Amino acid sequence: MATAHVPSEQYESRVYQYVVRLGRCLRRFWNVYIMGFFVEEEKEYIPQSQTIFHKEKIMALGQTLKNKSLAIEERAQAAYRIGLLAFTGGPMAGKFAAEHMKEVANLLQNAQAAPHARILLLQSVACWCYLNPITQKRAKFLQLVPILMAIFETVPESSKTGVNNSLLVKFWACYTLSVMTCNNVSYVEELREHYKFKYQLQALAQKDWAGWPENFAEVLYFLIGFHRH
Repeated sequence: MATAHVPSEQYESRVYQYVVRLGRCLRRFWNVYIMGFFVEEEKEYIPQSQTIFHKEKIMALGQTLKNKSLAIEERAQAAYRIGLLAFTGGPMAGKFAAEHMKEVANLLQNAQAAPHARILLLQSVACWCYLNPITQKRAKFLQLVPILMAIFETVPESSKTGVNNSLLVKFWACYTLSVMTCNNVSYVEELREHYKFKYQLQALAQKDWAGWPENFAEVLYFLIGFHRH
């Protein structure tokens, strides 16, 4: 990744292009993950008054998420579905989902959570925070930035599988932080304070992002403005 100074006009243009492509990426995310999810749910009857906000579904999934007798993977799957419902249901659905995000934050810090469970939790946060200043503010209150930053400090197991799984989780953390940062200056300022993060993103940007619509380590690097410092 180039670290040379970029004129402000070029910087603004490049960031704008990243934001536009990020929106397209989220649209593809919608088509692959969300529409498939709701095709499966079409057989279920939902009262008309609850259709828009998905309140009943979020409440039911919230019970699963908070049930500590269940496996972490099952609870993470519930968190993932809550995120999808927040993404499709608008501001009110995001408000209902917010009641359960503290548990998502707790699970992200659980050392027993497997890589796949962590990815489901990150996807939940990304959906919940997408272009929603209210949920982004709530995420900040829940200290999700420090929680996500800790992911980049994780030392993977020495096995090839362990390294690959750790890298995939970090890729999803980059994606989630890109979603949270693309329209929120307060996140940009907070992330910029983590000076070591600049070099972590540079290293991740050099990895193989094949199969992803964007290199989100590079996207995040430019959104934060690390290339100017």
